[in-house]
This record gives sequence, C-alpha cells and structure tokens, in this order.
Amino acid sequence: MFDNVCKFLAESFSADFATWLLGEAITLTELSPSELSLEPIRADALILLQSDEIVLHLEFQTVPKADIPFRMNDYRLRAYRKFPHKRMRQVVIYLKPTDSELVYQTEFVLENSLHRFEVIRLWEQPTEIFFNSPGLLPFAALSQTNDQTRTLEEVAQVIEALNDTRIRSNVAASRAVLAGLVLNKDVIKRILRSDLMRESVIYQDILQEGLAQGLEQGLEQGIEQGFEQKAQEIATNMLNEGVAIALIVRVTGLAVEQVEQLQAKTSR
Repeated sequence: MFDNVCKFLAESFSADFATWLLGEAITLTELSPSELSLEPIRADALILLQSDEIVLHLEFQTVPKADIPFRMNDYRLRAYRKFPHKRMRQVVIYLKPTDSELVYQTEFVLENSLHRFEVIRLWEQPTEIFFNSPGLLPFAALSQTNDQTRTLEEVAQVIEALNDTRIRSNVAASRAVLAGLVLNKDVIKRILRSDLMRESVIYQDILQEGLAQGLEQGLEQGIEQGFEQKAQEIATNMLNEGVAIALIVRVTGLAVEQVEQLQAKTSR
C-alpha cells in the first residue's frame, strides 16, 4: 500500500517532486518501465518521470534491501540505452527510521565499475520542506519532527484549507496511509476526517484491492483508518448479488453479526 501511495503522489504531483528533488518546477510525465525493458516483477515499486532533458528515478522504501545499489545501477544503464542524451537523477527515499546500515549505501561497486545515486532518509529531513507543496504534505509526519502528532494536526489544517476538492481528498487519504508508519491508528482516526478521503483515488484503490483479491488485510487497513462505512456499502452490494455471508465476511472484514444485520435491512 505504501508503494502505491508514494507512486500516486509522485505521478500526480510531479511538479512538487521536481521542485523538491531537482530544484526546479519542470513538467514531468510518467515513463513506463516497459520502455526500459524492465521485468514487471522488478518494476512494481519503480517510479520513473521524465522531461525532454532529464529522467527522475525514485524508489520509496519502508524496509532496506541489500540489492538496491545493483538495481539503481541496472536502471541507470537501461535508461542510458534508451535515452543516451538525457540526464538521470536517481533517489532512494527511505520512509521509516531504522538502524540498518543499508540506508546509507549510495553506490554500487563492481571491479572497475562505480555507480553513485542519492539517498534521502525522511526522518532526517526538515519538516518545513513538506509544507511547501500539497503533494509533499503526506510526508511531513515522517520527517525530522519532535512531535509527530502535532505535525499531523498541522498537516490536517493545511489540507482542509486547500480549495481544490479532488486534491484535498487525495492528499488527505495519502497522508492517512503514510501516517500509519509512525503513529497508531487511534491517533490517526482522532486527527483525520475520514469524510475527506472517501472520494480519493487512494481510498478506492484500497477498497478495490481488498475486494478483488479477497484479502481481509487489504480492507482492514482501510477500515482501521475510518472506512467501515464503505465496507458496509460493499457488503450490502454483495448481499444484493446473492453472495454468501461467509465470503462477505472474509472480503470486507465485517463481523458476521454486522453482515446479518445488513441482510435484514436489505430484505425488508
């Protein structure tokens, strides 16, 4: 889920990320991994954005991985093969504090070959950076703050003041998911308004993933962040289609008693 949220933010607010990472508000468009002949299994968490002059390669990681240096080198060579005249900026962004030395790796060395890339550890980044642009707001609580709860409250105030309803909804939902990396669900639910998130793309993705895969965990993560009402709507729709209660319980994460109560309402 965290990979999907970060990918959504980078692609939807590419100008914000360009300003942050490239130092200029240039227009970036999505670059499909298939254009670099990358296998789908390796491209799942890959974010590639491009302009006429540069390719921005982002990797968001919650857990450090030993193969990151090799992957960055591999991606750079593939990009060079496709776009030999474009510059490439590669940044690995670690979301969650860790004691692992892997988050300090910035180069790949193989005999006479040397490739360097950049690393950003969000917990070391000044918090004010992420208040400069709507697309960066969801990362504020993961930054170098002494009070994550207070920071999340400040983010909530800024988001509610956004004029664009669609942006407000998408940023709010993204912030709720990422805040789960550093704060418990009760704090998140107390601070955040779930009604702001219901029309967001991220919200719908969480629900669709849980429904399509039949995975209890997928939808439970949404429910924990205030999405139970939507789970009930899904259960009602499934009841209308004649789906068995046991399957509805497994897909939505609702209790048997809740589904039975919904069934009684729909049969009236």
